[in-house]
Amino acid sequence: MADSSIVTLGPGRSLLVDSSVYDSRMAETTKEQFFMGLHADETEDVLPRVETRVVLVGEAGNIAELEKALQDINTPCIKTDNVRDFGDGENCEFENVFVLKDFQAPEYSFLYKNDSRILGPPAVMHCASKGEPLPFSSRPLYSMTMLNLSLCFTGFRKKDEVVTLVNLVHHMGGTIRKDFDSAKVSHLIAHSTHGEKYRLAVCMGTPILTPEWIRKAWEHRDDINFHAGNEEFRTEFKVPPFQDCVLSFLGFSEEEKINMEERTQKHGGRVQAVGDERCTHLVVEENSIKELPFTPLKRLYVVKQEWFWGSIQMDARAGESMYSYEKPESPAMKKAVSLLSLTTPNSGRKRRRLRETLAQLTKETEISPFPPRKRPSAEHSLSMGSLLDISNTPDTCKSSGENAKPPKSSTPALPKQSARWQVSKELYQTESNYVDILATVLQLFKYPLEKEGQVGGPILAQEEIKTIFGSIPDIYDVHTRIKADLEELVMNWSEERSVGDIILKYSGELVKAYPPFVNFFEMSKETIVRCERQKPRFHAFLKINQSKPECGRQTLVELLIRPVQRLPSVALLLNDIKKHTSDDNPDKVTLEKAIESLKEVMTHINEDKRKTEGQKQIFDVVYEVDGCPANLLSSHRSLVHRVETIALGDKPCDRGEHVTLFLFNDCLEIARKRHKVITTFRSPLGQTRPPAQLKHIALMPLSQIRRVLDIQDTEDCQNAFALVVRPPTEQENLLFSFQLTAEDTLKSAWLKTLCRQVANTICRADAEDLIQSTDPDSVQVSTKDMDSTLSRASRAIKKTSKKVTRAFSFTKTPKRVLQRAFMANGTPDERSPGPDADHMGRMSSSSTLAAGHSPSMINLSSAFERKYHTFSRSTTHLI
Repeated sequence: MADSSIVTLGPGRSLLVDSSVYDSRMAETTKEQFFMGLHADETEDVLPRVETRVVLVGEAGNIAELEKALQDINTPCIKTDNVRDFGDGENCEFENVFVLKDFQAPEYSFLYKNDSRILGPPAVMHCASKGEPLPFSSRPLYSMTMLNLSLCFTGFRKKDEVVTLVNLVHHMGGTIRKDFDSAKVSHLIAHSTHGEKYRLAVCMGTPILTPEWIRKAWEHRDDINFHAGNEEFRTEFKVPPFQDCVLSFLGFSEEEKINMEERTQKHGGRVQAVGDERCTHLVVEENSIKELPFTPLKRLYVVKQEWFWGSIQMDARAGESMYSYEKPESPAMKKAVSLLSLTTPNSGRKRRRLRETLAQLTKETEISPFPPRKRPSAEHSLSMGSLLDISNTPDTCKSSGENAKPPKSSTPALPKQSARWQVSKELYQTESNYVDILATVLQLFKYPLEKEGQVGGPILAQEEIKTIFGSIPDIYDVHTRIKADLEELVMNWSEERSVGDIILKYSGELVKAYPPFVNFFEMSKETIVRCERQKPRFHAFLKINQSKPECGRQTLVELLIRPVQRLPSVALLLNDIKKHTSDDNPDKVTLEKAIESLKEVMTHINEDKRKTEGQKQIFDVVYEVDGCPANLLSSHRSLVHRVETIALGDKPCDRGEHVTLFLFNDCLEIARKRHKVITTFRSPLGQTRPPAQLKHIALMPLSQIRRVLDIQDTEDCQNAFALVVRPPTEQENLLFSFQLTAEDTLKSAWLKTLCRQVANTICRADAEDLIQSTDPDSVQVSTKDMDSTLSRASRAIKKTSKKVTRAFSFTKTPKRVLQRAFMANGTPDERSPGPDADHMGRMSSSSTLAAGHSPSMINLSSAFERKYHTFSRSTTHLI
């Protein structure tokens, strides 16, 4: 029988029967079964049309929104305070639907016993908002908070608690299922992490929530816009993976043990000492524990540490059977035991096979420092034995067909190979190991993180995965092909074969693949550290995979640093091969070219890295300076130097202002210290950026600097310099004077650096000729009384004057508009007659009038405005 079925009772009327759970109040023969075989016209004869009427009981009659909602759906209503006046609810004229505010009131109990239709105000208003008729439910329905949700319960021992929760779910429009069916159950309500239903829900990715989720949802029952299935709401009610679990840890270091105990408590579990009878799980470090110190009880799960981290990664308790700890035995010993347990063979063939097996076991039980690897195909790979086998060399291949006698010893003496071949073999071996490391990074870390449908949702965002791994797939692809070519070369070795050609063949692809990863390696490392600290599931994911043999007990950061180290290592090996290559060998020249190509790749990487760091510095300047022009960002621009100064004149800002000069290779950004700091900027990724401390004044091309003045030190002037500036739109030079404030900034070095950049911009070789020494009196510059009380008061008066001027201005015209007006009035092109001449004349006159009415504007000449505005106009060509 379906969860709900629609039975048509005449045109425009529907009967919604909720049949997901057996209800003792429903008769054995339901209305659905009775009318199953009748046509629509026959049904009308049996059941005459009965109009639906809403009865507002008690407080429900005082809700104005409820009455309006009933009017919207054209449903008549009456109000009553005594539901007993309606008797058993049977009425030939109307089908009464009772609306109650309180489902705990005596009126509710009376109506419930009489099988009356009961609704809550939110359910009525929900139907009105959707334009739907009132629902017909076999149970009282208060709201639609759990509409379309199907719940299943597990782990409950108290029947009364389950009955209460089930009633709340029904009151909120949800349904209950006794058996767990992943296709129909939307949420599992679990009191513990045990049981088959819990395991199925974990496997199917069904949300597993605590009973508190239902109770909290009931508190939101009056909000018609709230739904309990909202992911943000239900997240805090997820069942922790170690709920009802008591864990103990064996074989871990003290630091690791403390970390695991803290995470156990954070994820709902408890911790006890090893051997405590209350423990439900014993987590064992399988690499250090060879035998348990006691015989575990039958109810105690003895699991590997992978179970612990896997549970945190999935955000659900993992199955113990997959991670059960067993006393470690080598595969060889297990095989020997199984062979010795057989009955004694009677035939010589079986005895011979047993001897061969035991002989093989003696070889297999030898301890190897390397983890076991899959045996590659003989046609497509090269084993260590084949590399050392002299039959692979051309010289021995010729004699292989002659009278070759088998060696008397099982370990033949190998003839000495050439040093060139030995180093080439080392190059291949290191390349093979490097490719294996890249494959491990991709298969153990990148691909699982990108996999869709992860239990518990994605571990990392796609942007974070891209930042961590970068161009590793491209690097892996090109080195896989390099490895294949080196393998073919070593297997078919001859002294005339070229090693350098292989590197030259892929140098172009190396240039494309490496810079994107190497340049952002620090960012990749920072992302790993941040995500591991902030995301417990990612931390558990790393713990699981970094402990696998393929990683060789190395962390992901340690594995990712290999691409940074690989190219210098290849260059050293090529140099070694070149040393052992004779001068008449054509490969010597090729090796030199290959080494140079690798150096070019590394130089390109270093240059790109410097450019990347330089671009980052420019971005920092843009964020630090409020109002900084966007055209400062350019691919060819780099930050050269930064100095802190104090303005000594009236330009480019008031005397005494703290000014920061950012020297770029082709321009100079001038910014002053902000008087009022703006609010903190927050990036889309949630990272907080400090507020801008500086205010933009001007972005000046270095080509506008005519002379750099080194002002001589006197008693009244210390550590000062000046710039003679000539903007292209000005008829006279401007003087910008400053005093260096940083003690670690040497004035002579700063001026030389500035002049060198100016000379490079204007294509002059005599950079030092741009510096001219002068006395302070000739340029009327002094650093005396810069921090005096009178000087500070003077600056405060100027600032206040500007504020008052702006506040009492008749036109309220923004400063930038005024500047454009003055520029329009003073530009020769715009003085010429044209179609807009009258308009421009009116604009100029209005600006002049505004200036005439403002006392402070009388001192602000149009020439000053043009000079001040020149920098913004003259920087447009910097892009």
